[in-house]
Formats: sequence, structure tokens, C-alpha cells
Amino acid sequence: MYLAAHGRPDAPPRTPGAGRRVPSVVLALGTVSLVTDVSSEMVTAVLPLYLVLDLGLTPLQFGFLDGMFNGATALVRLLGGRLADRRGRHKRVAGAGYLLSALSRLGLLLAGGATAGIAAALAADRLGKGIRTAPRDALISLSGPPEALGRSFGVHRAMDTTGALLGPLAAFAVLWATADAYDAVFAVSFCAGLLGVLLLVLYVPAAATAVPGPARPPRTAALRDPVFRRVLYAAALLGATTVGDAFLYLLLLRGLDLPPALFALLPLGAAAVYLLLAVPAGRFADRSGRRPAFLLGHGALLCAYAVLLAPVSWPTVIAVLALLGIFYAGTDGVLMALAAPALPAQGRAGGLALLQTGQALARLLGAAGFGAVWTLWGQRPALWAAVLALTGALVAASRILPAAPPTTPEAP
Repeated sequence: MYLAAHGRPDAPPRTPGAGRRVPSVVLALGTVSLVTDVSSEMVTAVLPLYLVLDLGLTPLQFGFLDGMFNGATALVRLLGGRLADRRGRHKRVAGAGYLLSALSRLGLLLAGGATAGIAAALAADRLGKGIRTAPRDALISLSGPPEALGRSFGVHRAMDTTGALLGPLAAFAVLWATADAYDAVFAVSFCAGLLGVLLLVLYVPAAATAVPGPARPPRTAALRDPVFRRVLYAAALLGATTVGDAFLYLLLLRGLDLPPALFALLPLGAAAVYLLLAVPAGRFADRSGRRPAFLLGHGALLCAYAVLLAPVSWPTVIAVLALLGIFYAGTDGVLMALAAPALPAQGRAGGLALLQTGQALARLLGAAGFGAVWTLWGQRPALWAAVLALTGALVAASRILPAAPPTTPEAP
């Protein structure tokens, strides 16, 4: 039916007026994410300085505190999705996650430099982020027509990234105004986090979460769908051949022999490109197909790896950061838009949580593998291995991914 109507097997049918306006729920959730990301990135930007320079923790201790909860975050997404699908409690579960992250800033403020208190606050932040992600994305996917999901996710991700860019600027502005008072940063971050929760309560309608279906959706509902399984397998395969961004930034830093202080600025370049392209990439995915958009996004990442095989120069830096931004614009929200129509409404959050968890764990394995190859044989062989692995994964994923998205399944 899709092919007959539009000549493209992976472009869903359009309804009159669809996609012209972004649903108000998406704009509300984008505002919540923007404010929340300002809050979280304020802390992320100053936390290494606070822990290492102010409290005297060693880099090893900081790395342990910062990384010990990341794997748990991926797994907590499954719990958040499962809870949200019970009687359509997407808003409640997402709100609980946002509130937990906001309270974690208060925990940092009250910890008084105690390592145990700081660890507990970081754990609360990671748990809150893990709990809210899938219910939030399920709300976005349920708020508008399936044929406009790419644009909806693009708008949300653009607003989310805006907050991520503003957060560090706000943090250092507070530090400058208060003569390096880290407690002031935590206090402002806590207030911003509470504002995000308030915006969710006031402007995300409860009616958007009223999804018909059984109180306890079957655990394997998503995995029983062959289309969703193919999206999951392709995303995990591509994730396992993805090198962590930090490795790419480190290669750029070493290639130009730049001071380590510039390391924190490199992600801002990729984030700026992502911000500019998130909405156009979503609209392109809706018009031309989410499958090719998702594959093209990974093609941009492959080009970034290839560029790094040449001698590093300033044009190399610009090209790699631009390609990274294109990669995220073409894959992050597009993957959610690609998978969501294959999932029943009453199991949407759980299915998206499973997809996000599978991709996150696969990327963790990919980053660990790249680091191991780099340690054993050096950075150039590791880059060649990454190029070859991602090339093979792209060829395989092009065959695994479904050629046409299904319509949204009916609730049983």
C-alpha cells in the first residue's frame, strides 16, 4: 500500500495536514527536557572540578564515582518502561524520574563533601534519568500521527540539546558571580530541576497517558513482533561497532597536541551541529523513510572514523565534529520514530526501553573493544578495525532493518 501510494516502500502514508504542527505535548516535553538538561549539565560541567580540585579526590576515585552507575542506568530503563505501561502511567513515571534527578542536586548540596553522600546523589541522578527516558519517548510517540514521528522526535531532541549547551554556560556564570561557590551551582541546579518537574505537572496533559489495554502488558509483547526484533537487532549490531565519543575527542586532542583543558569544549561543537540538524533530519526521515535516514546517520559516523585515519589538522577537527552531529541527528530520535509504530500503545514504553537498553549495552561493549584494541596494537589499527567493523555492520543492518514501517498495532 505504501509503495503504491508514494513510490517508496518505507515512507508511511500521510494524512491531510499531518506533520504541519508539532503536537503541544511534544513542545511541553521539549521544554521540560530543556530546563532539566540545563540543571543536569550545570552539575556535569563543574563536578570534575569540585571533586578533584576542591575535595581532593584522585582521578581514579572520580572515574569510579562517575562511571559505576552508567550500566545500572541502562537496566533501570527497563523498570521505568515496565511501570509506565501499567495502565498508561507514562506521565507519573516520567515525573518520578525527573523529580529524583532534581532531588539529587539537593543531595550534592547536603553531602558536605562526604564521598558516600556524593555517591548516593550521583546514583539518584542516574536512576532518575534511566526511569524517565522510555516513558517520555513513549509519550512523544503517542502524541501525534505516526507519519510525523520523525519531526516530533527531532523537535524534542533539538530542545533537549539546547539545554545541554546552556547548562555549562549557566554553571560557569554562577561560579564567576559567586567567586567559585560550588554550593551555589548545586542550589541553582536544584531550582532548575524542580522547575522542570513543575512544567511537566502543569503542561503535559494526563489525558495523553490514558492508553487502553491490560493493566499488565505481557513481558514479551515487543519481542514477539518480528519488525521490532529486526530494528532491535540492527540497532544493537550498529551500537556494538560504535566507538565512544570520548575516544574520538581524545584522538583529535592528541593529533593536534592541544591542552587538556580544551577537551571539554569539543563535545559542544558536535552538540551545536546536532541542534541545527535534529529537526531537518526528522522531517527528512518522515518524508524519505526512517530506515535510510538511520543508515545514513551511521554512514556519517563511518566517514568520521575514516577522516581520523588521515593526519589530524583543524579541518579534520571541524569535519569530525560536524559528522558526529550529523550522526546523532540522523539516529537518536529517528530510531525511536522507526521502532515506535511496531509497538502496541499499551506496551510502547517497555518496548522502547528494551531498545534503548540493548543499544546502550552494545555501545558499552563497542567502546570497551575499541579501547582494548587501542591498548594492544595502537590507535591506528584500532581505527582501521572500527572502520571495517562499522562497514560490515552497515551492510548487515541494511538487510536486517524492515523495508517499510508498519501501522500502529491495535490494542488487544
